[in-house]
Order: sequence, then C-alpha cells, then structure tokens
Amino acid sequence: MDSIDEAIIQCVVRNARATYAEIGRAAGLSPSAAKRRLDRLVATGAIRGFTALVDPQALAWHTEAFVEVYCAGNPTPADLREALDGIPEVIEACTVSGGADAMLYLLARDIPHLEQAIQRVRSTAPIQRTESAIVLSRLLSRPRL
Repeated sequence: MDSIDEAIIQCVVRNARATYAEIGRAAGLSPSAAKRRLDRLVATGAIRGFTALVDPQALAWHTEAFVEVYCAGNPTPADLREALDGIPEVIEACTVSGGADAMLYLLARDIPHLEQAIQRVRSTAPIQRTESAIVLSRLLSRPRL
C-alpha cells in the first residue's frame, strides 16, 4: 500500500460512485491507471466492497440506540454474529472490552419499534440481558477509512 493507493481509497470512501477520471485526478493517475489500481485493491481485499450510506430519515427510521449486550456463558464472536444476524434493526455489532460482551447500534422507526427489536435481541440465545441508551442527537458522523 503506497500513497497512491491511499489517495484512491480516500477518494472512494468520500464517493463510492466516483468515476475513474475523478479517482485518477485524486491519485495523480490516468483514468485507465486508476481503474487498474482500484481493481487491484478490490482483488487483494484492501477494498471489500462499495456501499450506499442511506439517511435513516429517508427510511422514516428516526430512533437510534446503543445497546450493551451481556451474555450467559462464553459465546464466541461467531456465535454472537449468528444470533444477531436475523435482526434487521441491528445495524452494527461489535465485541467490546469491559463488562459488556458486545455493543450494538440499533435503528428503528420509533420507540415501540425499538422496544420490539430490543426484546428480540434479549430473547436470542446466548444473550442474558441488555442495557440501552437512546440517541438524542447526532453530533458527528464521518465516513470511515
């Protein structure tokens, strides 16, 4: 990975739909050279995919929460992923250090919808209990590198 690859990655993180000409300008390459470098980054797994960031307001899902998950026993991260994969309101899930076993980010239409989603999380083995914090306002939201 060199500075050209980093420039390409930063360009597509800002705009996954950037043209090869735009990517080339950002990295100091011709469009065809930018395509070859981008294809190589995808082939090697440095770039795992391209995505659209959807504004939750567009879905009319306005309620966000962070949920700490506490498990019974000692489930593996793969077990937790499998247990949570079927709950579409779980947008992100991470294992964490500290008292909780995992931290979830949930998105729902409203409080009743959020409550139903949290109940589905709680009823999923091996989850024993949860603690939730509802998001009141978003202060920063940046694309990830």
